Amino acid sequence: MNQPYDLFIFAGEASGDLHGEKLLKALQAEQPSLRVIGVGGPRMRKAGLDCFLQMEDFEVMGFIDVLSSLPHLRRMFVKIREEILLSKPKAVLFIDYPGFNLRLARSLKKKKTSSKLFHFVCPSVWAWGKGRIPLMEKNLDKLMTILPFEPELFSRDRLDVEYIGHPLISRIEAHQYDTNWRQHYGITEDQVLLTLFPGSRQKELERNFPLQLKVAQKFLKERKDVMLAISCSDEKFLPFLNQFNLENVKVIKPNHLYELMRATHLAIATSGTVTLELALHQVPTVVTYAITPLDTFLATQVFRIHLPYYALPNVIAHDEVFPELFGPKLTEESLTQSLNELAASQLRREGCIRKCEWLKERLGPKNAAHEAALSILQSI
Repeated sequence: MNQPYDLFIFAGEASGDLHGEKLLKALQAEQPSLRVIGVGGPRMRKAGLDCFLQMEDFEVMGFIDVLSSLPHLRRMFVKIREEILLSKPKAVLFIDYPGFNLRLARSLKKKKTSSKLFHFVCPSVWAWGKGRIPLMEKNLDKLMTILPFEPELFSRDRLDVEYIGHPLISRIEAHQYDTNWRQHYGITEDQVLLTLFPGSRQKELERNFPLQLKVAQKFLKERKDVMLAISCSDEKFLPFLNQFNLENVKVIKPNHLYELMRATHLAIATSGTVTLELALHQVPTVVTYAITPLDTFLATQVFRIHLPYYALPNVIAHDEVFPELFGPKLTEESLTQSLNELAASQLRREGCIRKCEWLKERLGPKNAAHEAALSILQSI
């Protein structure tokens, strides 16, 4: 890049692209003259990001996928680092994607960058990688967290850490619900929906959806009043979903995600941000996450990840908001049992909804993108 600019921003996956889009709009609203360059996906590019590299070049998941992608990621790493060192933006903002971003921050510090280094969305140091805490305190200038308990994990004397609110709060509150959305799919107002939310990545769908569908279809055989719906997170996944027997099943497109959540009586969801969205819509949900035996071994035996909870609503609440089935605990029998228990007990359903209400209060009313934008602008 030949001309100077104010901020280099990096998002390496779809969730970061969504955060980045809102943040860019907030930055532009506060300071329209701000020049931002970086790595982003379709949402950030549409929001006006001057794209240095595309986010799609960085999307990988699982330990094995990361290992096979290392040479490519290393080339991208060097290219970005040299761009920042050469152009000297006032600040660099890393969004999530910690395996890559924290290494880049450390490398930039070693190279004595003049840019301030900010990180938006704290890595899951409460889950694994606690050794990252001193490295973050040493290499970052500011950390903006989206979970309310995260600031207490760090020394305030060593690193400026701020809870800025969770982006989903303002996103859901700002959503304009389409009151006529059911007409697109032939769903009546009084229809009871069991909905599957199988994931936003191809391998998530491949590993979770077949079992979710099998259990849901078996569930419906005994409950003729319930209709099965499937949330398609991206229309590129429609060919994959259509390989299965979806007779009498409604496949809902991504533009009606929140409408579907608001209408859903009971859900099965692959672990991820979608589970928090479901909690904020007060939808009783069974959370699944199927991983390979090798990834299970690496997570438990090598990285020593042993948590009381893994689903995001449960982690925030330090309690079981949703029943969760991870790795070897996810079987047809266990998923069937969890779904039946959540469906059969009105007391359990009401308890789940009360915990969802408490969870929203815990997250608070802050607009994360606006708070992050103000924090960045005040620093540069």
